Amino acid sequence: MARFDEPLELACGRSLPAYELVYETYGELNAARNNAVLVCHALSGNHHAAGYHSPADKKPGWWDECIGPGKPIDTRRFFVVSLNNLGGCHGSTGPSSTNPETGQPWGPDFPSLRVRDWVNSQARLADYLGIDCWAAVVGGSLGGMQAMRWALEYPDRIRHCVVIAAAMKLSAQNLAFNEVARQAILSDPAFAGGYYQTRGEIPAQGLALARMVGHITYLSDHAMANKFGRDLRSGSFELGSDEDVEFQVQSYLRYQGSQFSGSFDANTYILMTRALDFFDLAREYDNDPVAAFRRARCSFLVISFSTDWRFSPERSREIVDALIAADKPVTYTEIAADEGHDAFLLPIPRYMDVFTAYMQRVGVDP
Repeated sequence: MARFDEPLELACGRSLPAYELVYETYGELNAARNNAVLVCHALSGNHHAAGYHSPADKKPGWWDECIGPGKPIDTRRFFVVSLNNLGGCHGSTGPSSTNPETGQPWGPDFPSLRVRDWVNSQARLADYLGIDCWAAVVGGSLGGMQAMRWALEYPDRIRHCVVIAAAMKLSAQNLAFNEVARQAILSDPAFAGGYYQTRGEIPAQGLALARMVGHITYLSDHAMANKFGRDLRSGSFELGSDEDVEFQVQSYLRYQGSQFSGSFDANTYILMTRALDFFDLAREYDNDPVAAFRRARCSFLVISFSTDWRFSPERSREIVDALIAADKPVTYTEIAADEGHDAFLLPIPRYMDVFTAYMQRVGVDP
């Protein structure tokens, strides 16, 4: 954990007097300090990106498929840094942390955040670790948005930008999905205006519903059909047995929702989805993405997935077109995959091959 006592000025106009960031590292920083890779997590991710914390862990880190010896982000070559973003609920300062002014959890009083705030806090973490320039900043989904913001805000501190299943701003449909998820939380009586922790409660039903809505959008129709079809978990299709019928997909979504509500903070979910909503890479450049990307000095890899309807290939092509128009070096691939948006987390062979090949081009001193 890194603690920062210098106030952090936020895009909302407020500041945090002090804050902590939890992070993990994999591999070793070389003598030239030029082999560091920053991994930016998506909405529900955290600092535990790879490996196991203990033999009792049932699952490895959320991106274990891509980080490790012989994997796309090869820890034999790279020093990998993964953190829990500011405002998170896995150790970094956020709504669940203690507000020093009140001695109570921040709750809904925690300052609103933007993607640029995360990037600015990550830059301070880089200073703390003695890293002047990242060999690459890598992220999928919301993480890809952070990677692009890095290229604009700190062009001299990043050599490669890897943007996977992301967009320069959310579509109206994406905004709508996020609002439905937030309303599920806000309408839970246990939410108590965001002060549920001081009452010893959790808005579990609202969080579960929010996760269920989100999870549906992360999977493609084909993936859900292959995984569940119309298979039953209980009951039958016999006449008169309606109340006993439970489809496998219903049981799965309820399980996902229940697990999520026990591990994620509701105020953090609201904070992060709003940061996602407000992200617009070109807003301050007269809505001209070409003008925005002219600030960048790094090379780019952009990856999309054919059945991702949350962040469709069209959104990635908009990024690529703007980069080309800005005369920036960019490699683009659309991966044929049935898994929808979640494909960026999975070991799809073509995806792994492209990702690995690009990262092998990222030069580092021996």
